[in-house]
Amino acid sequence: MPKRTPAIGFIFLTLLLDVLGFGVLIPVAPRLIEQLLHNGKGGTDSEAAYIVGWLAATYAIMQFLFSPLLGALSDRIGRRPVLLVAILGSGLDYFAMAFAPTLWIFFITRAINGLSGASMTVCNAYIADITPPEKRAAAFGMIGAAFGLGFILGPLAGGLLGQINIHLPFYVAGSLSLANWLYGLFVLPESLPPERRSHLKLARANPVAALFGLGRYPTVAGLAAAMFLLNLAMFGLHMTWVLYTKHRYDWSPAAVGLSLGFVGVGAAVVQGGLVRKIVPWLGERKSLIIGLCIGVLAYIGYGAAPQGWMIYVIVAFASLGGIAQPAAQAIITKTVRPYEQGEIQGALTSLQCIAQIIGPLVATRVFGYFISPEAVAYIPGASFFLGAFFSALGTIVAAWASRGYPHADPHAQPSGKPAATPAA
Repeated sequence: MPKRTPAIGFIFLTLLLDVLGFGVLIPVAPRLIEQLLHNGKGGTDSEAAYIVGWLAATYAIMQFLFSPLLGALSDRIGRRPVLLVAILGSGLDYFAMAFAPTLWIFFITRAINGLSGASMTVCNAYIADITPPEKRAAAFGMIGAAFGLGFILGPLAGGLLGQINIHLPFYVAGSLSLANWLYGLFVLPESLPPERRSHLKLARANPVAALFGLGRYPTVAGLAAAMFLLNLAMFGLHMTWVLYTKHRYDWSPAAVGLSLGFVGVGAAVVQGGLVRKIVPWLGERKSLIIGLCIGVLAYIGYGAAPQGWMIYVIVAFASLGGIAQPAAQAIITKTVRPYEQGEIQGALTSLQCIAQIIGPLVATRVFGYFISPEAVAYIPGASFFLGAFFSALGTIVAAWASRGYPHADPHAQPSGKPAATPAA
């Protein structure tokens, strides 16, 4: 039997580099786009905002389409080959982005990077393969740790490297991914033996079919709708943060990276430590609603802050809203039958991808319009005010959906149909 320790280390490193590779691009991608506009003649902040939104949507669309396919393919041929090909593709693609001479080639590279980034599904399956059920919670906990660490280091490194050369973050991200591929090529064992592999069925690779499972549980369906609204606001914030802080406060890539690193630190402190004390003390439903209300106020603060230093104060306050996400997940997992957890989580991921497509498109368009000469009023924080509206609406939906928790429809017979039974 292959050793599990190097495999777990490799998966952690893969997830970390995925987030770090994405994070290093955040501070510099908008400025690179400005350079590529009009055949290299440059463009305005408003024009760049629209392009950033479409780039984010392109990446998310590819993840939405190919996450189920890569998962099903790994069930058929094994996790190792799918992971290695995806990681190699990501590494090469970062270098292609650095050398992209035109915007349309840059779009192609983001599409390929979104396809390669869909390997997250395979990473989850690998962990499930090699970890006993009683230890899976701790093993999956490293995903959150990798995300937090990657989001701290990535934007910070991207901002600092971007000050030296705007292409340097792409070279670093590509080099790290290729080094990880070499490490996996020699270290990573296969986790799925041939006797446990399944036939490749196209129905299992359908990203739309997974969404219908949410309707079987009224509480889960309501919380899923609320999380969709919250993700619209969150992904819109991600894509307008650099544009907004550059336009309003004239922040450099290094200043942007530092602010995003501070966001990551706040998230790590709250979700990595305080959640374990706050949620049991307040209860899951109350933690959910309070956390969402904090988020609404934070979006309003971001959009209204007249000076850049105020952003750090708001970020510190907004970090406390991080109690909402684990509280929502706790309610969902306690409502769903144990043998349907994977299906429901997959559907929630698909819904998140849809929000990741729509949110940036809407937010960047709103930002671009309200800083343009054609706007009815100059409101640089308009996209954040829109995020506050989405979050407020999501808070109302979440409060309504969880109103009877913990007594609301746990393991109910949803839609009047008998529940599927687990395989013998």
